[in-house]
Amino acid sequence: MAKENQTLPEFLLLGFSDLRALQGPLFWVVFLAYLATFLGNSMIILLTQTSPALNSPMYFFLRHLSVVELIYTTNIVPRTLVDLASPYPRAISFQGCAAQMYIFIVLGISECCLLTAMAYDRYAAICRPLHYSTLMNWQVCVAMVGTSWFMGIITATTHSSLIFTLPFPSHPIIPHFLCDILPVLRLASAGKHRSEISVMAATVILIMIPFSLIVTSYARILGTILAMASTHSRHKVFSTCSSHLLVVFLFFGTASITYIQPRAGSSVTMDRILSLFYTVITPMLNPIIYTLRNKEVTGALLHMMKR
Repeated sequence: MAKENQTLPEFLLLGFSDLRALQGPLFWVVFLAYLATFLGNSMIILLTQTSPALNSPMYFFLRHLSVVELIYTTNIVPRTLVDLASPYPRAISFQGCAAQMYIFIVLGISECCLLTAMAYDRYAAICRPLHYSTLMNWQVCVAMVGTSWFMGIITATTHSSLIFTLPFPSHPIIPHFLCDILPVLRLASAGKHRSEISVMAATVILIMIPFSLIVTSYARILGTILAMASTHSRHKVFSTCSSHLLVVFLFFGTASITYIQPRAGSSVTMDRILSLFYTVITPMLNPIIYTLRNKEVTGALLHMMKR
């Protein structure tokens, strides 16, 4: 054990090397999804920064969500593409693995908090319209975004410190394409069970608290919508929430299946497919959802194209 602690081990990322027939098709799927993610989120950042029609708290949060998605995918996808282009598993340094996980956790928790802030914004706009300008002034919005990033940094620091101070075997092999929490934690050669319970309990709490706040916000919103006399008004109000609801469903749905399912019920292949979905597919879908289902964003895009 003393020998293992003297030098930092390299981790071998298996990626999809055991599914060689799928590596070629997966490379192009991941590459095209990353390209669409980069262009879509860059477009939203540009539109919400420059268009006067999108100068509201909702689009301020959306801009930061797009920044999170861009960094999130760039932290993982380029490395994954290089691995998919190689017929053999490739190593990642101890420091590289720790850095990837740290950024991954910062952005994942920040996105949870940003989605919660967006739900509260919708609640304030629909249920408290007369107090909206007070409840969602720019100081409050900046504080919410700052808190989102702060929560991500605090969580990543505590999780990474706990995981990467555990002893690892000399040649650890990660049956995954990224340094995710569970695959790395399960490699630790001591204190494994206790640490896994602690980290997973904290992760579940950090997923469920924002999700509970979002559900509470939308329960209030639903009550307000049902109290409206006009069907047209109901439809109009609900349409302003539908994009956010769909993104919440995609994000929390895959996160819950990945981190809350029992260990005995999980498989290596299913874990990788789920991770591929929430690291590649969901960030690609978010800008599409917000563009196609939002008339203000679509109008701002058309106006920018005409200019």
